[in-house]
Amino acid sequence: MKDIFSHLCQNQKSELLEFGGELDHVHLLIDFSPDVAPSKLVNTLKTISSRMIRKEFAEHINKLHINKFYWKPVFWTGAYCVISAGGAPLEVLKQYIQNQEEPE
Repeated sequence: MKDIFSHLCQNQKSELLEFGGELDHVHLLIDFSPDVAPSKLVNTLKTISSRMIRKEFAEHINKLHINKFYWKPVFWTGAYCVISAGGAPLEVLKQYIQNQEEPE
């Protein structure tokens, strides 16, 4: 997933600086151009990553669906949170993300 997000960010005039997360969400530290709308970037990341992950792991996702663990018809929810780092040291932000549990 990290590779997917990194590649997609590059295509959107952005750079994925840090990746981490928990079982039900991810944390991304992204440096993006001022002319990139955060909502459009998030939409692109969710849409394309969902398509790629569903394609690559279709058999696994179908098994999860049968077992009622993965029962939603969508990969990501519509919700997201964007926080501006506005001057916070990048090392502090990276450390926060690294301290989160790794997504499965």
